[in-house]
Amino acid sequence: MKSSMRPKGAVEAEIVRLLKGAGSFVSGEALSKGIGVSRTAVWKHINALKKSGYNIEALTAKGYRIAPPYPFNDIEVASGITTGFVGRKVFFFERTDSTNRRAFELGLKGEGEGTAVIADAQDKGRGRIGRIWESPGNVNLYTSVILRPLIAPREAHELTFVMAIAVAETVAGFSGKRPTVKWPNDILINGKKAAGILLEMDSEPDRVHFVVGGIGVNLNMRKKDFPPAIREIATSLFEETGVEIDRASFARGLYSSMELWYKIYLDKGFQAVLEAWKGWFSSVGSTVRVTSFDRVLEGVCVGVDKDGALLVRTPSGNVERVISGDVDTTG
Repeated sequence: MKSSMRPKGAVEAEIVRLLKGAGSFVSGEALSKGIGVSRTAVWKHINALKKSGYNIEALTAKGYRIAPPYPFNDIEVASGITTGFVGRKVFFFERTDSTNRRAFELGLKGEGEGTAVIADAQDKGRGRIGRIWESPGNVNLYTSVILRPLIAPREAHELTFVMAIAVAETVAGFSGKRPTVKWPNDILINGKKAAGILLEMDSEPDRVHFVVGGIGVNLNMRKKDFPPAIREIATSLFEETGVEIDRASFARGLYSSMELWYKIYLDKGFQAVLEAWKGWFSSVGSTVRVTSFDRVLEGVCVGVDKDGALLVRTPSGNVERVISGDVDTTG
């Protein structure tokens, strides 16, 4: 098989996978046979990997050996990916304005479902309602994924719940801490924000063309590096565990969980997802303040309805249905 027929970076990713799996030297001949390219091509790809930041040792009569630390890039993500479609194709940027913006542009150009964008750093990372998402380099995960569900625009918000479960599961798996979800789109550890989700879509009145799910996760950021305004209300997995998180491994885990729950959503419907999401939701019974564009609502959270809207019992005893707004738990 000619390497030119493979997606860009696929041969390099396969070489990395084989070298990691061996744990020792692998001959150029073995790599050549295992991947289906010439030994000359193997040598060229090895040099490309070295330029990409991989520590690869080459010895005559022994072959090649790889050693950590590994760089954070699309090749590293692809080298261990196990999904069927989410994250199988990655566009990686050392720096960009916003992964959501890049993914949206790719969606308009027809990129397929599951295509992901990752940035090491963002200059204009965004949260809900136009808020800034602090996005320094070398520490966190900023990624956006294109999905093309056959749903009506009014149902697109349901994908927020799909992604919230995926993020919560992945955070739990990598940190050993059980996070909670804050309606509608934040992931908290010990009450502090560790991750956020931003959905944007392209649609017609009766159908969704595609949805971009943007996810930012604070992985290795130190408390001192958070802006003062959010230093006491934000956290990272490192701050909670004292352990550095491998960003490529986290991305792969996130894509696997996202694909699983997206399939459940498509196969079993939103109610199956919503029931699972409730297991991560901890605001029931808490006093909350909901700030929307035109009012502030205070009361006791009594859960969510079948559409995922927040239910708040006000002091008058009425239960109000909230479909958008910022929620703060006050007691």
